[in-house]
Amino acid sequence: MADTSKEYNDVIETCRALFINKMKDYGSAWRILRLPSLTDQIFIKAQRIRGLQQNKEQKVAEGQVSEFIGIINYSVMALIQLEKGIVEQPDLSLEEATQLYDEKVALTKQLMLDKNHDYGEAWRDMRVSSLTDLILQKLLRVKQIEDNKGKTLVSEGIDANYQDMLNYAVFALIHLDTENKNNT
Repeated sequence: MADTSKEYNDVIETCRALFINKMKDYGSAWRILRLPSLTDQIFIKAQRIRGLQQNKEQKVAEGQVSEFIGIINYSVMALIQLEKGIVEQPDLSLEEATQLYDEKVALTKQLMLDKNHDYGEAWRDMRVSSLTDLILQKLLRVKQIEDNKGKTLVSEGIDANYQDMLNYAVFALIHLDTENKNNT
């Protein structure tokens, strides 16, 4: 699992760098987004990935990698919003936002390591398309929970679903990176 931890960190380093650069460009304007808006942003990205995987023709040059990075960063933002609440005006400095980003990723990575231990890294035998479908399934679950005003009877909460989406997107990026290295 040492490789998984390093690969995970490499993916997050790329995502984190983009998050920081966007914070420098836009500040924490994302702090006004309600959870359903973040869920819908992730949904759009996951749907585009699925489209890229199914369609022979691509009309926009961006590929799956940038969309999976977006899923990761929007999932982190959603986890922050769950903790901090939604605001009317941007309220986080770059330092505060980065600290919160790192905290949410650390908790989510630990969840991945715990599940990886129990599941024996089963994700390594999964296809990227299956990971995409699982992200879409989690999104539909989150939408249903949101429609139920956050109430669940026996299911895990919204936070666990965002963490799973984040981890599935990291796994997909690890797979895509491995495929890219094998093809060069």
